[in-house]
Amino acid sequence: MSAPQPDKPAAPSDDSSSRLAARPGHLYVVATPIGNLADLTERARLILSTVDLVACEDTRTTGALLTRLGLHRPLVPYHDHNETAAAEQLLARLREGKSVAVVSDAGTPAISDPGFRVVRACRRAALPVVPIPGACALAAVLSASGLPSDGFLFVGFLPPKTSARVAFLEKYRDFDYTLALYESCHRIDKFADEILATLGPDRVVCIAKEVTKLHELFLVGPAAEVVQRLAKSSLKGEFVVLVAPAGFTL
Repeated sequence: MSAPQPDKPAAPSDDSSSRLAARPGHLYVVATPIGNLADLTERARLILSTVDLVACEDTRTTGALLTRLGLHRPLVPYHDHNETAAAEQLLARLREGKSVAVVSDAGTPAISDPGFRVVRACRRAALPVVPIPGACALAAVLSASGLPSDGFLFVGFLPPKTSARVAFLEKYRDFDYTLALYESCHRIDKFADEILATLGPDRVVCIAKEVTKLHELFLVGPAAEVVQRLAKSSLKGEFVVLVAPAGFTL
């Protein structure tokens, strides 16, 4: 069976395209859109069209994305449940001279998504790792929130138990920088109530959902106000939560 041939990307037809195409034995960490397909960079499109293999969280999700882009590449699953074994398999393919792109369902791999283990494996093996930057929900919300962005602590998803989340909020009650985290639609209302009860009604917070999508929503203000507005909105979607340092006002 012959090796898959690169798809023709929708990129400028000059020498720069060939120079930027995927190279043998390289791992590419490719950011994909978090909602709006137009946010995919031309460089990401070019890499996805020329790699030998795309490692992804869900082959159906990434397959649909590539189809919409008019691209057709071999896909392999790389997710939370098989990440350790899959990382070793991908490392073997890279050592054979294959080029590999790792993507998540949306956003930047390894940022609360699979990607860390294969990148670490490549660093240990002294194999090239190339970031292809793009959409990231954390960066998008922080940049548009109006909360301090000169420093922040990102903690991904907090544990599901109320006691653990409250303990986290109490520990960082007087933290000097913005707290940033992700929360699911199943717990966002409870977590908002926990912020209000633990940090008080005047603590400035930002709760954002469906960023870059049709129903994008930013709720920014004192915790008491934001909790009230959240209760009146749909809880569908994925949420980013920011908590400003104590004493900060808009």
